Amino acid sequence: MHERVDIVEVSARDGLQSDPTILSTASKVELITRAARAGLRRIEAVSFVNPKRVPQMADAVEVMEALLADDATRSLGPSYIGLVLNQRGLDRAITASVDEINAVAMATDSFARSNQGMGAAQLLDEVAEIVAGARTAGIPVSVTVSAAFGCPFEGEVPVDRVAEVVARLAETGPDEIALADSIGAAVPKDVVERVGAARDVLDGADIRLRCHFHNTRNTGLANAIAAVEAGVGVLDASLGGIGGCPFAPNATGNIPTEDLLYLLARSGIDTGVDLAAACDVARWLELELGHPVPGYLSKAGVFPA
Repeated sequence: MHERVDIVEVSARDGLQSDPTILSTASKVELITRAARAGLRRIEAVSFVNPKRVPQMADAVEVMEALLADDATRSLGPSYIGLVLNQRGLDRAITASVDEINAVAMATDSFARSNQGMGAAQLLDEVAEIVAGARTAGIPVSVTVSAAFGCPFEGEVPVDRVAEVVARLAETGPDEIALADSIGAAVPKDVVERVGAARDVLDGADIRLRCHFHNTRNTGLANAIAAVEAGVGVLDASLGGIGGCPFAPNATGNIPTEDLLYLLARSGIDTGVDLAAACDVARWLELELGHPVPGYLSKAGVFPA
């Protein structure tokens, strides 16, 4: 088990993309800036997707321009990640000067067609082109395997299928592969099985393994600690626990960053993030959104006080 776990903060992208409140560009930049000042060093800041499908992300270019102009925050060393789904998105992300690219593959055909209008195999071919393009541009690239723990349309996803997708992705040469529980169906046993299968596939490859959990069925934090105990050193989380997948029915709730930080800290695992500052950001975000956020720690407070 790792003594340190790195957090990829996803509130500004995965968190806001399905929220009923559309924040202004200035508020998005403020959220990302506050996250960076709290010590979060990898931040999924924007996505270059069709604004008709995800209007919350329509100002990706403007957000990146503002972030890159903030020398004080930039000096802290945050890495701003841009999500891309196709070659056009990759071109926009490169032009916008993101620090990292994140692409998406799907574990099932049904979810791939619902999310991106093509089968899983065709999507893997497209991801290979995105990875190659990012490599050519000299930008680190990761790939998230969505529905790796269950599909809203096909139900159970076999472990062998997840291993097959990871193997295909490993051939393309990304820096990192993430297993995502897009609908919050997993329990720790599932995590141990799939992380083990992925690690077997990646044995000897210079590719990090990351996990992304949703708390839809209140198992997200248990799954996160199971992933760490299984050897995963990078976890996604969202300040306040906001977000979810807009293309998966009832897939609400990322795991709250501040709650995860507390869990890891009490378990003796370092993250490099200021827990009290993260709680402050979650409380600020709740006011900006105008509705309660799912996270608990920002309400209950750190123990001991």
